[in-house]
Amino acid sequence: KLTSLALQPAITPELVHGRVHLKCSYSRPSTKPPLQYLVVWSRLSTPGRKEQIQRDTTLQSFSYVEMNGRNLGLGDTVFCTVTAFSRDASEQQSLPEESKGFYAGIKFFPESLQIAEDGKEHVLTILSTVPIACPGQDDSCKITLQLSTEDLGKNSQLPGPPNVALSACQVDLLRAPCSESSCAAAAVTVTAVTDFAQDGNRVSRIRAEAVGRRDLLWRVYTPKDVKVTVRDLPTGNCYSFTDPHIITFDGWRYDNYKIGTFLLCRSMSRAFEVHVRQWDCGGHRSATACNCGVAAR
Repeated sequence: KLTSLALQPAITPELVHGRVHLKCSYSRPSTKPPLQYLVVWSRLSTPGRKEQIQRDTTLQSFSYVEMNGRNLGLGDTVFCTVTAFSRDASEQQSLPEESKGFYAGIKFFPESLQIAEDGKEHVLTILSTVPIACPGQDDSCKITLQLSTEDLGKNSQLPGPPNVALSACQVDLLRAPCSESSCAAAAVTVTAVTDFAQDGNRVSRIRAEAVGRRDLLWRVYTPKDVKVTVRDLPTGNCYSFTDPHIITFDGWRYDNYKIGTFLLCRSMSRAFEVHVRQWDCGGHRSATACNCGVAAR
């Protein structure tokens, strides 16, 4: 066998004649006579098991495989294995070297979220690891993803109302030059719905689906869901009752027997306030007021 040649194969995405291809590139030792290369393309069919999809014998330091949506499509993890051998003596072969797995499709960062009912926004980045092909539409080449949420309930068993809110229901992935495993990217914010209910921690998922695409590559592809775990937080309460006794959020108690319209509560951080109107309900015997109206914003 030939000694280890450190071919270091790596996979990158590329558009070739307007069609999505993957390119396996590797180092080319300066030997005399020049070497030939056997490139075997494979994809992960089941966890831990690979399925061969193409063999290529070449003098070049690269090999291409097309993503046609049939034997190789979006959602596949792809590998290329390269073996060098002498043109004069084919039995003289190097040890085969395998690339890292390349995931072709939509990726989410982070892949899962753990958030709380505290009003904070969390950024979810959506990117495509392969270039977007739009023959004849280079000026506005994009993939539109429809986003939706589904509540899986407490411990993923009891479905319920929406538990997370998204800043957008659709995002456009605009074609851009591929760099650092991203050929198009967009972002949305995810916020937990504050439901004022002590319903425990709940699990939701975010789904994305490509819409309006006619080509086979995107039409048959559904990206993986994003799992979102929402941590339940206790809700503050305040009260105004009977004539009227008031208990504030922090438990302070007092009475307000006066007649008129009052500001009961106001948030200092957002547009939220509650007004209350009180009228005389004690008559001549006692100075007592009762709630007769409330307005909330």
